[in-house]
Amino acid sequence: MMGRNHARVYSELKAVDSLYLYDLNGKAASDLAGAFGATASPTVEDLLRSVDAVSVCVPTPYHFSVAETVLDAGVPVLIEKPICATAEETRRLIAMISDGLIVGVGHIERFNPIVPEIKKIVRRPLYIEMKRHNPASSRVSGSSVVEDLMIHDVDIVRNVLLPDGPYQLTGSGNEDVCSALFSFGGTPVYLSASRKSSKKIRMIYIEEEEFTIEGDFMAQEIYIHRKPGQYAVEDERYVQENIIEKVLVNKQEPLKIELSTFLDCVARGREFPVSPAQALLNMKICEDVTRCFSPLMVLA
Repeated sequence: MMGRNHARVYSELKAVDSLYLYDLNGKAASDLAGAFGATASPTVEDLLRSVDAVSVCVPTPYHFSVAETVLDAGVPVLIEKPICATAEETRRLIAMISDGLIVGVGHIERFNPIVPEIKKIVRRPLYIEMKRHNPASSRVSGSSVVEDLMIHDVDIVRNVLLPDGPYQLTGSGNEDVCSALFSFGGTPVYLSASRKSSKKIRMIYIEEEEFTIEGDFMAQEIYIHRKPGQYAVEDERYVQENIIEKVLVNKQEPLKIELSTFLDCVARGREFPVSPAQALLNMKICEDVTRCFSPLMVLA
């Protein structure tokens, strides 16, 4: 599915003059190539000889082996998240990256237009909460809900909002439903993720001393709630007046921003905003969260 999305977006970008696809399922690659005016390559090696940059959109268990082939060919690469199946694989992959080779990781929510806007607003967060809940999907395999969904919010918290200092963690859950409570330098951060929800949710909530921020990743909307200007009791009811501001967001497709940025980094020889080192940090935190899944002893 992500490969199809990448092919669609690349076919729409002016910076791309030719597009090549490879998949183990040759008919699927051929059908997709026909849909987007691309060329279906017979082998990975043939594709790598034909391109200036490549996206790796294979299932997570195959990220390491496919990315290794791309690195050996010296082709700039964008690897879909998570960068590898484990932090250990990620360390091994990072050791293979040649100096000067552009290697990015596709943490797509980093390119959601609400993220840089929220970054401008946040000063000293007192509390952060993020929810990422999905209905079940048969296409997801090879990773838990932490690496599949929660990793997006881990990336935003750790690499955008609270990038410095140690953290403490408690958590609970299983392969499909999980919650994690972090403390980053005294700031509580609550993350929840689910693949069992009947409602799709992508939200962020941040409390500060003077205001509260609410953001919706799907609608790409941000609201700021200011402290009440007036408190009162009317007819034995507690009443308060709030000021609510809607932040102007330039709504765009995050994947289009991400892939445009990747091609621009390749053309200019600049580091991609989401580095393999950041992706490794995300994986290490996710593995800390999954370790909280271990069964608890119940005393009755």
